[in-house]
Amino acid sequence: MNRIEKMYQELLLFGNGPLLEEMPRCTLADKGIAGPTAAHRIEEVHTPLNLAYLTFTTGSSAFQNIVGITHQELPARIEAGKRALEMAGIRTGDHIIITYPPLVNVFTRRALDEYGVKAEFILRPSRDALLTALCGQNPRAVIGESAFLRSALIDAERLGIREHLPSKMILVAAGSPLDAQLAEEVQKFAGASLHDLYGCQEFGWLTLDGIPLRKDIVLWDSGRSDLRRHLIVGGIATGDCFLTGRHPLNSKGCILTATRMRAETDPETTVVACTASGYETVVRAARTVLRIKGRIVRVSQDLVRGAPHTMLSVSLPGVQRTLSLEGPAATRMFDDLLEAQRAYQREAKTDPVWSKSC
Repeated sequence: MNRIEKMYQELLLFGNGPLLEEMPRCTLADKGIAGPTAAHRIEEVHTPLNLAYLTFTTGSSAFQNIVGITHQELPARIEAGKRALEMAGIRTGDHIIITYPPLVNVFTRRALDEYGVKAEFILRPSRDALLTALCGQNPRAVIGESAFLRSALIDAERLGIREHLPSKMILVAAGSPLDAQLAEEVQKFAGASLHDLYGCQEFGWLTLDGIPLRKDIVLWDSGRSDLRRHLIVGGIATGDCFLTGRHPLNSKGCILTATRMRAETDPETTVVACTASGYETVVRAARTVLRIKGRIVRVSQDLVRGAPHTMLSVSLPGVQRTLSLEGPAATRMFDDLLEAQRAYQREAKTDPVWSKSC
């Protein structure tokens, strides 16, 4: 063995940094979304270790955007996901069908695992595949897009297989505004129940039947002429506006998610006071929010650093009204992302070849 061959063998055995096959991997199965969709292809990417995983917006109001999910925000997402399952009447040990795999990214796979449900996907992204799964697997619940569920129930009646569907089935409409006709179709099935689950990839699940799933959710009346209110999560605007009133599926729910409308101009958040001691850290956190959530956060030039709690101000250009929020409860989303930025700054890059200076 010559010197170069010896160096090569030593590099394989003892070299600095991982081999390709030694790198940590997060597959579709690891994320809990190993199911078919007709709107995606599967692509491997190098994902930074400071992100738990990547996902995408649905593209309902614009082209799909990449969304980064940090490790620090997972606990709040998991709490909301588990609360949604419980409020919908889904029990530990139940078998559920999810029609659209990316919806799991809104829960996070850990929420389903920790709650203890068996979640599966339909064989193909089609209504006949859903009906086959409902009749053959007898799941306790099905989670899917509202119009898709409605069409499947109509097909079941036309095909004469309604009696083969699970008794006391729970339908959870998610991923789009509640279809008004879906409730009418569900009423035709004895013992079936319907729930309206609202959320987004950036923030996770937010409401069930108009009831908030997180403690840092605020409806802000900015004086819109249509009376819709901006939905704010932990001090950061979702970009969605809703009417309020009595939710058709639950008298305790007040957020009418079927009235969802994208704001013409998204509210902007200004950090007034923060627990961080470094101004630049807060500025970087604001950039992080923009890059992985697509929301604008500004930092006041008079920022109070090292404060006991975060203080945020939400406003709209040209609008006199502002919303003031004080942590820790009301600013949890922002605080989680700030902690993600702090953790990122504390960790040196693990790839030895990545260096901006010699």
